[in-house]
Amino acid sequence: MLDRNQQPSVYPIEQWDIPSPERITLPNGVEANVLNVGENDVVRVDVVVKGGRWQQECPLQAVFANRMVREGTRRYTSMELAERLDYYGAWLELSCAAEYAFITLYSLNKYLPQTLEVLESVVKEPVFPEKELHTLVENNIQQFRVNSARVDFLAHRALVNALYGDTHPCGYLVEEADYRRMCPALLQAFHERYYHAGNCTLYLSGKVTGDCLKRVEELFGTEPFGQGGASPGRIDFPVVTVPQKRVFVERADSLQSAVRMGMLTIDRHHADFMKLRVLVTLLGGYFGSRLMSNIREEKGYTYGVFANILSNPGSGLFLIHAETANEYVEPLIREVYAEMDKLRNEPVPAEELSMVQNYMRGEMCRNYESAFSLADAWIFLQTSGLEPSYYQEALETIRQVTPQDIGEMANKYLCKDNLKEIVSGKKIS
Repeated sequence: MLDRNQQPSVYPIEQWDIPSPERITLPNGVEANVLNVGENDVVRVDVVVKGGRWQQECPLQAVFANRMVREGTRRYTSMELAERLDYYGAWLELSCAAEYAFITLYSLNKYLPQTLEVLESVVKEPVFPEKELHTLVENNIQQFRVNSARVDFLAHRALVNALYGDTHPCGYLVEEADYRRMCPALLQAFHERYYHAGNCTLYLSGKVTGDCLKRVEELFGTEPFGQGGASPGRIDFPVVTVPQKRVFVERADSLQSAVRMGMLTIDRHHADFMKLRVLVTLLGGYFGSRLMSNIREEKGYTYGVFANILSNPGSGLFLIHAETANEYVEPLIREVYAEMDKLRNEPVPAEELSMVQNYMRGEMCRNYESAFSLADAWIFLQTSGLEPSYYQEALETIRQVTPQDIGEMANKYLCKDNLKEIVSGKKIS
């Protein structure tokens, strides 16, 4: 019998091996990555296309080209697509990142022949109908107007613009006029350039049977599709950071202010990145972090204050964000700097560091425990340009990081002079 009065033993995670996909090159040259690890009769098919914001000729082109593929094809209208997916209990998910776009199909195995036909049609032959595009544009403009009244949205826009500049894909501020420039010809041109057999990768995860693989090969692996040529190369954009330390975005009717503090930092390929991740997690990356304990629990300035690192091609963005009453903006910012000073000048207690290490290792295990999350893990490695050994090396770095390492990282990367302060809200005289 299980004795519930006895606490279970805690064992550190020493080795963490995630199943590797079986890589297959289809007859037309498309690479298929197969993760047959599911027990339920469900399969997921990801089409990963190298074509995102970095490749677009004008703002929003990549996003709308991706979103519009399910709004009508040569074989199906938008209504027929929606009804067909709904009838077979399938789901189509679309997303667009910096350098990649994703078309993801979730389907029951028994209906995969029917749902794969839908996936093939949206990948190969979208027609970008003008009526549906107009509806999508108007809906997005309405959402943009709603967001533009929110202080957190305004503060984040101001921060990335201040750090990257107007000509960088991360720093350009999309406006309503950019939505209205979208037209079928512009989206068709982007699709023809990037959505082709020479520029995409397939991921199959879940219960991937031989029949499933055969049907995917028949539709996506026998003949070349699309009109494009080779896969695009890496594009670098100049970064133009404003000299101002503080940027204020006024929202006179706001009852509270959004605070964003950030600076450019190293990316995932840097040798110090994982140690820096441990430092940032300790500072503000989980509910028991120092920023939360001080600014939320002790001072009561905010319901939540967080720190994290966002990765972009060629750079990382160290970010601290919170919302607070207008009168607490300055005290909150002072406390952030105080916690950064402590990390630079005082050794981190071993017990606190151990708690953060266990939290991070536990999160890694939880994030990649299902069939579909394993696919996410390998897609992340591909789109980030990382080696298959990345996860094991990350786990080992987290395990071995010391209080001395944390102090070194804090002094090396938590530079207060480089940290921009963005405040959006009501001006307090």
